[in-house]
Amino acid sequence: MPPKIKLITISLVSGILIGLAPEPGNAWYFAWIALAPLWILIRQQKSLQQVVILGLAWGVGYYGLALFWITGVHPMTWMGVPWLASLSIAIFCWVFITFWGVGLAVTWSLLVAFVNRKIDSNQLSGSLIRVLIGVALWCGLETLWSNGPLWWSAIAHTQSPHNLIILQLGKISGQNTVTAVIVAVNGLLAEAVLFWRGSLKLRPKLFLLISPLFVLITSHLVGYFLYQIPIAKDNLAPLKVGIIQGNIPNEIKLFSQGWQKAITGYTSGYQRLARQGVDVVLTPEGALPFYWSDIIDNSSFYRAVITEKVPAWVGAWKRNQSSYHTSLFTVTGEGKTYSRYDKYKLVPLGEYIPLESILGDFINRLSPLEAHLSPGKRNQIFDTPFGKAIVAICYESAFPQHFQRQTKAGGEFIITSSNNAHYSKAMPAQHHAHDVMRAIENDRWAARATNTGYSAIVDPHGNTLWISDMNQYVIHQHTIYRRQTKHLYVRSGDWLTPTLLIFSGLLGFLVQNQSENRKHI
Repeated sequence: MPPKIKLITISLVSGILIGLAPEPGNAWYFAWIALAPLWILIRQQKSLQQVVILGLAWGVGYYGLALFWITGVHPMTWMGVPWLASLSIAIFCWVFITFWGVGLAVTWSLLVAFVNRKIDSNQLSGSLIRVLIGVALWCGLETLWSNGPLWWSAIAHTQSPHNLIILQLGKISGQNTVTAVIVAVNGLLAEAVLFWRGSLKLRPKLFLLISPLFVLITSHLVGYFLYQIPIAKDNLAPLKVGIIQGNIPNEIKLFSQGWQKAITGYTSGYQRLARQGVDVVLTPEGALPFYWSDIIDNSSFYRAVITEKVPAWVGAWKRNQSSYHTSLFTVTGEGKTYSRYDKYKLVPLGEYIPLESILGDFINRLSPLEAHLSPGKRNQIFDTPFGKAIVAICYESAFPQHFQRQTKAGGEFIITSSNNAHYSKAMPAQHHAHDVMRAIENDRWAARATNTGYSAIVDPHGNTLWISDMNQYVIHQHTIYRRQTKHLYVRSGDWLTPTLLIFSGLLGFLVQNQSENRKHI
C-alpha cells in the first residue's frame, strides 16, 4: 500500500472508531483514543494539502457514520416523491451534513498544523502548549459550529448516555468541559507516542506517558464526586407528568387517516392519564397536526380537557400570516391557552431550505405542506401554571445554549417535545442522549414526549428512570420535581472555551516571541 494511502486509511479508520462511540454503537471508550492517530499524523506532515486530506478522511469517518441515520428519510414515496428521487435526496442530505462536520475537522487540522510549525517540537513545554492550543481550538470550533444552523455531533455527545460520570462535568462549563477533557487525553496520548522515541530524557517521556491517564482518571473522579451529590435535597414541588406517545407514522400523519388516529389516540390517552391523577399531560411535537385555532373550535381533545380539567402541553401549529409555527401550547383545565412556545431552531433541508434560490427546486419536496415553516423568537420564556419550564422542540435538543439561557432565566424543569418518526433507532437514541446531557448540565428533571420513541424521564444526574419502546402507542405517568439550583454553567455559560482560547493564544504568542528572539541572538 502506498504510504499516502496508508496514512489516509489510518485517519479514516480512527474516524470510524469514534463514529462508533455515539448511540447506537455505544463504544464511548473509543472517543478517548480515536483522535490521537489524526493528531500524530498531522504533527508528522509538512504538506498542508496532506493535512487537509487527513482531516477530511477522519471527518468522513466520524460524521459520516454518526450521522448515517439521516438516510432514513428514504423512501418518501408517501409524499409523492419517486423512489429514485427519494434516494437521491437522502444521499444528498447525508453528504451535506457529513461535510458540514468535516469542515470542522479540516479546519482544526490546518490550525494544529500551523501551530506545530510555530512551536518547538523538541521540548516538553512545547508539547504541553500544543495540547492546550489543540484543546482550545477544538472547543472554539465546536462553539462556532453549534451557533450555526446545522449541528448535532459534538465530541462530548459520544459519552451519552452511558458514561454519566464524565458527563457530570457539564455542570462546570457545559458540554465543552467534556469535549476539552476528551481532546486533552487524545492530545497527550499522541504527544507521548511522538516523543517516546525522541531525544527527550526519560523523566519527561514518563511524564508525557502518564499524563493522559492522569487527566482521564482525575476528570472521572471529579465527575464521580458531582454524581454523588444527592438530588433529593434540592427537589421542590413534585409534578406528576403524563406522557402520550401517539405512534403515528409520518406516512399517514398529514393525511385523513393520521388526523383521525391522532385525535382518537391523544384524546383517549389524555382521558386515561387525567383519571389516573396526573397534574399535566405532555404530548409530542405536532401531536395534533392542525392549527391551534381549529383544535379549539372543533376537536374532541379540547372538549376532553374542558371535561377532565387537567392542563396539557399540546404539540400543534400556529398560523403566522402566510407561514406557520411548530408550537407547544399550554392549555389549562378551564380551556384557556396559557402560553405558547414556537420552535426556534428549524432543521435545514427538512423544515426550511438554506440557499433556497439555489437548492429549492431540487429538495423542496422534502415537505408536503404548501405553507412555509417560520422560526420562533430567540428569547422565549415558557410560563406554565407550575412555574417556568425549559422547553425544546425536537432538533433544539442539540443546542445546549438554548437550555442554559432558559434555566438561567428561572426554568425549573425540562420538557422536550419531538417527532422522531421515519428514522432508524439510531436517531431517537442519539436524540435521547442529547436530552440526557441537557438534564445534567442544567441540573434539572426532564420529561420527553416523542411521536414514535424514545419518550423518557431523566433525572438531574442523567439517569434514565423510564424510557418507552419504539414504534408503540404508549401512555406513562411519572413524577418529576421543580428545581432552582444554578451551577456554574447555568450562571456563567461556557466560560471555559474563551478562557482556553485567550490563555493558549497568549501562551503561544509568548513562546513564538521567545523562539524569534533566540534566532536573532
